[in-house]
Amino acid sequence: MNSKNTFDDLAKKITGLLPDSVQQMQQDLESSIKALLQSSLSKMNLVSREEFDVQAALLARTREKLDRLEKQLSDIEKSI
Repeated sequence: MNSKNTFDDLAKKITGLLPDSVQQMQQDLESSIKALLQSSLSKMNLVSREEFDVQAALLARTREKLDRLEKQLSDIEKSI
């Protein structure tokens, strides 16, 4: 999911709930709401899906390497 599109969609939905008299300023409100959402979410110290996936893949490779090293160590200990 693209966060830019998500922010755009959410901002449009929020401004769509406003009364007609206020919707005339819709474009300005959407920009302001989008900026507010991005600011609020950035303060939450969240990571993007892409960053999460990269870290998950790195962790999986590290786990595989650790498993291989543990097996090698076990084999060495058995041979001693």
